[in-house]
Amino acid sequence: MLAIERRQKIVEFIHQDRKVYVSNLSQLFNVTEETIRRDLEKLENENMLTRTYGGAILNQHTNEDLPFPTRKSINGELKQKIALKAAHLINNGTTIMMDTSTTCLELMPLLQDKRDITIITNSIKIPHDFSTSNFNIISTGGTLRAYSLALVGPVSQHTLHNYHVDMTIMSCKGLSLNKGITESNEPESELKKEMVKQAKKVILLADHSKFDKIAFIKILDFNDIDYLITDCEPTVDWMELLAKHNIQVIY
Repeated sequence: MLAIERRQKIVEFIHQDRKVYVSNLSQLFNVTEETIRRDLEKLENENMLTRTYGGAILNQHTNEDLPFPTRKSINGELKQKIALKAAHLINNGTTIMMDTSTTCLELMPLLQDKRDITIITNSIKIPHDFSTSNFNIISTGGTLRAYSLALVGPVSQHTLHNYHVDMTIMSCKGLSLNKGITESNEPESELKKEMVKQAKKVILLADHSKFDKIAFIKILDFNDIDYLITDCEPTVDWMELLAKHNIQVIY
């Protein structure tokens, strides 16, 4: 098992039990306790947990890899507000790659009055919910990650690589002035990176709770983003950084 895979498993365990023990993890992964301590130190530096004597506890403010129904229930009004702003950037005939974020799902109904819209997505929720719509929906295929209703893996990445689109619309788990744009799990992070490569413009949807947060995996630098749509004006430090990278901020 790769170190990054082991750390992802540790994050999953600590989300389940709110704490982990070095000795138990050492036996489970068949590695030394010193290796586990280094893993916990790295995760602590990424703000995922707090080390304690003999183990670690979950940071309550951590950007967790939450299941889809839970994510959908959080900040619903803010997501609707952001989706309304994003809809104004989309014209008839636009080709779009979308991730599995619940904010993108909020955006979909707002596009139904537009003509000839193509959506390429690794979400299984979007094709299901809009199967009778006028959208041209292309599924990436791939391996189902049931936890988030996402398709991931080599098949998904290969599909994305075959298309070039006007824009990619996506969300994230955290934005940090120093660490960039981060996500909570690696499989979906790889898909987001591929979506960004295939798009002329990239639109990031992130409410204010995502700012100054660091999730498990870095996915993008700020120079990868063209638009940031949020629900309120970011702080001065954020506005200066976003202006430095020529990101258009909409709130």
